[in-house]
Amino acid sequence: MERETAANLLFRNARIIDPAQGLDGRADVLVLDGRLTEIGAHLQISADWQAEVPEIDLGGKWIVPGLLDMHVHLREPGEEYKETIATGTASATGGGFVAVACMPNTHPVNDCAAVTEFIIERARAQGSCRVFPVGAISRGLAGESLAEFGELREAGAVAVSDDGRAVLNSLLMRRALEYARAFDLPVISHAEDLNLSRGGLMNEGSVSTMLGLRGIPNAAEEVMVARDLLLAELTHSRLHIAHVSTAGSVQLIRQAKQRGIAVTAETAPQYFTLTEDDLATFDTVYKVNPPLRSSGDVEAIKLGLADGTIDAIATDHAPHSTLEKDTEFEFAANGMIGLESAVPLILSLIREGVLSPLEAIAKLTCNPATILGLPLGAMLPRMPADLTILDPEETYVLDCSTFRSKSRNCPFHGKNMQGRVLMTLAEGRVAFTRMTDKGLTQTNTHTSRKP
Repeated sequence: MERETAANLLFRNARIIDPAQGLDGRADVLVLDGRLTEIGAHLQISADWQAEVPEIDLGGKWIVPGLLDMHVHLREPGEEYKETIATGTASATGGGFVAVACMPNTHPVNDCAAVTEFIIERARAQGSCRVFPVGAISRGLAGESLAEFGELREAGAVAVSDDGRAVLNSLLMRRALEYARAFDLPVISHAEDLNLSRGGLMNEGSVSTMLGLRGIPNAAEEVMVARDLLLAELTHSRLHIAHVSTAGSVQLIRQAKQRGIAVTAETAPQYFTLTEDDLATFDTVYKVNPPLRSSGDVEAIKLGLADGTIDAIATDHAPHSTLEKDTEFEFAANGMIGLESAVPLILSLIREGVLSPLEAIAKLTCNPATILGLPLGAMLPRMPADLTILDPEETYVLDCSTFRSKSRNCPFHGKNMQGRVLMTLAEGRVAFTRMTDKGLTQTNTHTSRKP
């Protein structure tokens, strides 16, 4: 894939929201040769740049630090018919993300330097944005012996996880936390007691009983959250809980933070927008793991986001083809795509009064960057421009046929949405724009300034 050239742009009259620096106000933003050159009022361009720098009046639309999704599945290597690094990162930039962290449950599993290096090199060659691999906790995700964390770290892994399958062996999880601490790697917990969840198809409760589907109790998540919090306390190690979905998990994490345990947590948009009631039609697009929970759990997730118990929002982007989804509910794969639908769903939390704009953007930028130790999430002058331009007011009907992802398993297709990504600048290049659709200047064909 040919990379776009470095951007030269002057955005006028933008609302700048940068939680890392506590910024929320009107200003202009100047990008020259792909670098964020200046933020301020009534910026002027020197004469030798004027011919090369188009001006775009945003009329109060938002510019925020480039979004970071710390939990995606890119499926490459091994399942390229579902998604590739090229299509997954294109989907990411279409959703406003300038970087993603990809989970290790590929084929082969990312449990060694060779796979980590392959992902990084493929992203450099074909990706639309940066990709940060997450290595496996255990070899082959088998939960029997630890992967070589030092080798993974040196190759470029930013965390370790057996996402998609929990580490059931408590001693192995303890050793993982201790080993990861030596390499300053966060351990990302897929909290699921497989003995409690095995055979389950949806949340256990009155709805599962009515539908005649085997249920997965909240305790399947909460038992493992409690265990991993205790192990993190024992080992003084960094723990991150992925895709939190239950009220009990939120309360356990809240109490752990109050005790000083080094824990962070994320949830995904489906866990504050959808409930178990959506499965009444037996539509497999709603089949995910953890399952969609009760309305009470949804409210608890929102409260956890509001009070800071849940630090980040990640999509858990999980592409599947029609082979895995267009089948009987029992046999359908778990997962839904989320990169290109996340922004309007998260903005709904602002309209509901759950989060302020600064709080919402922090959960997509500086917070996940801090958790993973990445130099992202802030609008810093002289750095390569990683920016997302949003129109928080635009309304439209979400059409997944226009998505850049290979897969279409999106539960929000055909839904009315408010809030849209207008442009994504990743590493100083316009990686995605729909500005021309809005009658504004085309911005992805400018050449860099000549020396």
